[in-house]
Amino acid sequence: MLYFGTPVVLLSSTNPNGRTNIAPISSAWWLGRSAMLGMSVHSQTVRNLLERPTVVINLVDAGMVDAVDRLALLTGRPDVPTYKAARGYTYATDKFAAAGLTPVAMPDGGPDGVAESLIQLTGEVVAIHEVGGADDGLRALEASVTGVFADERVLLPDHGHHLDPLAWDPMIMKFTEYFGQGALLRPSSLAAGWEMPPLRTEPVPA
Repeated sequence: MLYFGTPVVLLSSTNPNGRTNIAPISSAWWLGRSAMLGMSVHSQTVRNLLERPTVVINLVDAGMVDAVDRLALLTGRPDVPTYKAARGYTYATDKFAAAGLTPVAMPDGGPDGVAESLIQLTGEVVAIHEVGGADDGLRALEASVTGVFADERVLLPDHGHHLDPLAWDPMIMKFTEYFGQGALLRPSSLAAGWEMPPLRTEPVPA
């Protein structure tokens, strides 16, 4: 897995029944006003965004690690894919409740955002690109960002339209493990589900 260190986000999409589905992903990057989001075509999120392209990208900070881990092995698909079931995934009808997170209506409409997220991006998926081989089932979703909503705590006091890099600590996933400010935050259920090697306990040599 080439997860050298990528930000974790929670994606909000709309289920066929109109309820919001939230899903953690750790393949996300930005270029200009576009976000590229990497996911499996078998996920409920991709299914939702194919039909209803409005998305909320909830950026995750280190303080949300426990909530993210509670979502790590949940899926919004009632028909849990076989490969996910083998890794311990289960279906959840209300992921907000399962994670202990709070839904919040977004000014732009569409799916609910995550209230605990200090930065939220709203947008529309404008293209879906196939990644890897035909059997990989990987997709890169290109979302055009239409709105940015940030908590006052992460804004520069005298520059209201600029984020303060020192006030916000994004959560990073390195090889299925959660990190904040360069330190391991907690054991990862995802790492266990994907049978990753255990982390060493002795100090790293200088």
